[in-house]
Amino acid sequence: MALNRWFSNNQDVRSDPIISSEILKFINDHGAKSVVATGGIIGCPHEEGVDYPEGAVCPQCPFWAHRDRWSGEPVQ
Repeated sequence: MALNRWFSNNQDVRSDPIISSEILKFINDHGAKSVVATGGIIGCPHEEGVDYPEGAVCPQCPFWAHRDRWSGEPVQ
């Protein structure tokens, strides 16, 4: 399985034409016959245990603290 991530510190990557081109190239380079995309943002892009300690709240994305990553709704 091929996996890549694209990041930007100053803009929404979904509207970056350079990143869009890189994504299309990645898909073509790997011979994908189909792809899946979500209809919106699905939670914090940072990885628990990699970018911040496991079990902690991401310090870069306080909005997502205690929220369902799929709905964005608060969880108890």
